[in-house]
Amino acid sequence: MILSELSRLQFALTAMYHFLFVPLTLRYGVYVAIMETIYVLSGKQVYKDMTKFWGKLFGINFALGVATGLTMEFQFGTNWSYFSHYVGDIFGAPLAIEGLMAFFLESTFVGLFFFGWDRLGKKQHLMVTWLVAFGSNFSALWILVANGWMQNPVAADFNFETMRMEMLSFADLVLNPVAQVKFVHTVAAGYCTGAFFVLGISSYYLLKGRDIGFAKRSFAVAATFGIAAVLSVIVLGDESGYEMGDVQKTKLAAIEGEWHTEPAPASFNLIAFPNQEKMENTFALQIPYVMVL
Repeated sequence: MILSELSRLQFALTAMYHFLFVPLTLRYGVYVAIMETIYVLSGKQVYKDMTKFWGKLFGINFALGVATGLTMEFQFGTNWSYFSHYVGDIFGAPLAIEGLMAFFLESTFVGLFFFGWDRLGKKQHLMVTWLVAFGSNFSALWILVANGWMQNPVAADFNFETMRMEMLSFADLVLNPVAQVKFVHTVAAGYCTGAFFVLGISSYYLLKGRDIGFAKRSFAVAATFGIAAVLSVIVLGDESGYEMGDVQKTKLAAIEGEWHTEPAPASFNLIAFPNQEKMENTFALQIPYVMVL
């Protein structure tokens, strides 16, 4: 394998490992904040216990996400240094904002969340918890703005004097339609992941007959939140596909395993083994008429 392929493989493995923790971080912050809100409004001790229990798991997940995320981000300099130089004015801006604003926001208030129970009032601690939840989702926004620009490079122009890409409009960069649909879809998917994670642990407690009241309430909150998240993922995922069809037609064709424009109504490749040299599928299991939908 050549160096570029090894670099891609390393980055892919690092990104996959990092993203094991991202969805739970997105969901857990909001979930814990909702539980603490119920505690502050109702005054029931069980919701405070739920906040602390799920908050500990959030802290572990947050720490692992930070460690794997920093490792991944360093590779832009170690493996893709020329790319970082070439598009640094555009690509680096959202990453810098994510680090200076979102990451420092959530990392600062995570400490207050864990060590402020006996030092802050109920409402003050609740505000801290919501800031942690906001910070984790705000972080995802800037990461996906950078990712969206890589897929749909708007608001940029090539400078022949510096031989680099330069930003034309920060607002257009942030409002990149690909970035926006990816953000809402990714966040909704993270909420789904977190909801099912909580449902799984709560179900285990119920099966074992441990802390029944705690488990039932955790299950109820996660199930309610999870239903809304699942419906959101369906709608937002569909919209993400339409957006891809508008600005990334070649990518959409590659995902579907299509080498040529097929006459309507086209079939859908359920399973396909592509041959890039011959530009055809060696084998394809197709479902007819699906692509007309």
